[in-house]
Amino acid sequence: MQKGTEQSERSERKTELPEWLELVRQQVSSLKFGTVQITVHDSRVTQVERVERVRLERPNPSSTR
Repeated sequence: MQKGTEQSERSERKTELPEWLELVRQQVSSLKFGTVQITVHDSRVTQVERVERVRLERPNPSSTR
């Protein structure tokens, strides 16, 4: 029955995700182009930064003449 215990412990760990991990997931899921940077100090996540880029479509070269 040890296998069942291991599975339940894993599922408990999955539901108890760190706050920073959920924050990173939210930032990434709402980002189209850009970066999400995670800063770590003393083995702990201390900062999450998000830089979003807006991509503009290039005009068709034949339409500019």
